Amino acid sequence: MEEIKDTNITEQELSEVLQIRRDKLTNLREEGNDPFVKTKYDYTNYTAEIKADFDSFNEKTVKLAGRIMSRRIMGKASFFNIQDSKGNIQAYIRRDDVGEDNYAAFKKWDIGDIVGVEGFIFLTKTGEISIHTQSIELLAKSLLPLPEKFHGLRDNDLRYRQRYVDLIVNPEVRDVFEKRSRILKEIRRFLDDKGFTEVDTPILVPLEIGASARPFKTHHNTLDMDMYLRIETELYLKRLIVGGMHRVYEVGRIFRNEGMDTKHNPEFTTIELYQAFTDYQGMMDLVEEMNKMLAEKICGSLKITYQGKEIDMGNWERLTMVEAVKKYSGCDYYDWADDAAARECAKKMHVEVPANATKGTVLAELFDAYVEEKLIQPTFIYDYPVENSPLAKRKPNDPAFTERFEYFINATEFGNAFSELNDPIDQKERFERQVAAKKAEEPESKAEVDYDYVTALEYGMPPTGGLGFGIDRLVMLLTDSASIRDVLLFPTMKPLD
Repeated sequence: MEEIKDTNITEQELSEVLQIRRDKLTNLREEGNDPFVKTKYDYTNYTAEIKADFDSFNEKTVKLAGRIMSRRIMGKASFFNIQDSKGNIQAYIRRDDVGEDNYAAFKKWDIGDIVGVEGFIFLTKTGEISIHTQSIELLAKSLLPLPEKFHGLRDNDLRYRQRYVDLIVNPEVRDVFEKRSRILKEIRRFLDDKGFTEVDTPILVPLEIGASARPFKTHHNTLDMDMYLRIETELYLKRLIVGGMHRVYEVGRIFRNEGMDTKHNPEFTTIELYQAFTDYQGMMDLVEEMNKMLAEKICGSLKITYQGKEIDMGNWERLTMVEAVKKYSGCDYYDWADDAAARECAKKMHVEVPANATKGTVLAELFDAYVEEKLIQPTFIYDYPVENSPLAKRKPNDPAFTERFEYFINATEFGNAFSELNDPIDQKERFERQVAAKKAEEPESKAEVDYDYVTALEYGMPPTGGLGFGIDRLVMLLTDSASIRDVLLFPTMKPLD
């Protein structure tokens, strides 16, 4: 049984513990004290606020609700620790205060049981802020033992599968998810203050688009049609730009039927935002301003530590892809006379490229091979080849490139932005090439061109800057978490069976 590994008891001992706890529940019910019939408890305070402001609470009567995490039974008086959603506090309980029957009942309760406690706040002789219990009641019974106190729940696989236990016994885990909530609140506040409107777009979509990401497929019984879980929110949000909603964003759950590792989960959260009458340079400024704000709000400084590395969120470098490849590999795009020369350069640099690779394709491959791993400090890489940017607007003075950027921190891509393509003729041609390329690579693919989106563009979309970035990676950075599973409450897991 998977509980055994972290409770440090044998299967037989665990079976005995489970039976003892169920017997206690049976006795409680026979006595008319079924803990599972309780419907509410009107607590007045959290443990953390009491410990943070003892002077205000000293000798004040409060009511707390939480879980018993430890206890020391000492005859006519005992100490126990109660943990709520904000922290924990020591409680002192005496037989003479709560009555002989109530005290006897308390001694039969178990670690993990959920209780309501009323009493006054005081300071023990050892200087510990505590609550002197005047009344106590059992609100819910724990039928399974918590992991052993000093070792906790350390098996990562078990932590992710039983997040509910992880949150109980590892308080630092709860702190990560509290910060995740704060990060989302701060981003929403930042965008709302700039005049953006938060919207929701469909999660179930009627067609598989030509993008490289593989979707999850399902079937709608009433309509008798296949549908797909979305791999992005972009095309619906840009329809809203056409419709006159000129600053929109969505905090969206995205689904991609692909690999899993420390940076990827099949379902994840992104924010995509679109702003009319600006371009990718405007998005670049917004990204820098927002990330500086988040570092100061969440971490208290522009200089943060991630996995032992100091990251200066106050200093952002900006390089074109051509400049970055030249800086880190020595290869200069503008030295290549044609596609063949570019492929020859890739060969000399020991980078494999397709036999028909263009200069732009070679540039992108050299970037992947030589540049990305060097981008530890915050860096914008902009002006991407048109070959790998089907939704970005071409640069007017150099149509081989697009007005696109990605930004990198700790050798990881955090976001992607464009000056959005608003030419419906160019967009239609790019979509058709993209779908054809996908079907050539995956003959079984059902990819289609989203002609309705092309129709939307034909009504006219203003010049627009667009940005998409992953929330999960951002939370990893700002909470110093090594794996995406550490910042997802319930990451995707393979069943044990």
